[in-house]
Amino acid sequence: MKKFLILSLAVLLAACSSAPTAAPTEPPAPTVEQPSPTPVVIVQTVVVEATQPPTLVPSPTAEPPTAVPASPTSVVVTVVVEATQPAQAIAPTSVPADTTGGLITVDEILGAGWFTNMTFTKNALSLRCQLNRQITFSVKPLDANIAQVDFYYRIVDRSTGSAFDWQNAGRMPPDASGSFVRVFSGEDVNANFRKPNAWLDFQFIGMSRTGGVVGRSEKIEQQVTYTLDCP
Repeated sequence: MKKFLILSLAVLLAACSSAPTAAPTEPPAPTVEQPSPTPVVIVQTVVVEATQPPTLVPSPTAEPPTAVPASPTSVVVTVVVEATQPAQAIAPTSVPADTTGGLITVDEILGAGWFTNMTFTKNALSLRCQLNRQITFSVKPLDANIAQVDFYYRIVDRSTGSAFDWQNAGRMPPDASGSFVRVFSGEDVNANFRKPNAWLDFQFIGMSRTGGVVGRSEKIEQQVTYTLDCP
């Protein structure tokens, strides 16, 4: 019996000795877990690869220089265009000066039913100013009985308002279109009526072949100035 007990104890001791040896085999299991973090490291490297596109950030660095200079240059061009436009606006100021010699038309109502196409070339007449030395008056009668037209005028002093008597400046020669035309100069004004600052009022009177009055236009007033020198 003692031998059997000794053998049993020996077996138990052998089993105990084998258990601690099996325990050290368990640490390799945690060593196997270490590879699991290594894939995480690999994932991190993948993330690093994903960060490589931002390494292409030099392209954004190129954008600021292209965007910034482009906008100012376009603005500069716009400013230059606006600067040139005022210069163009000066041109219209010269246009009225070029139309000083344009034809001036009298309102048809002033023809009183006897005349139409009443025109004159200037609204300023002068005795000595070369630019305004003469005016051409033209008128067309509406009545076939009007065989000739006489041109009448009067001077009205603008400073005092006093008006001189109407004067007959003579006949208006006919032209090929059926109108009557008269070139009237500053020297045609009666020397007794010349004023430095006056109105030259005028009127057309239609005459028959026998010299009788057929019809008169209205008195056309304050449309032509008369001066001795250039205004």
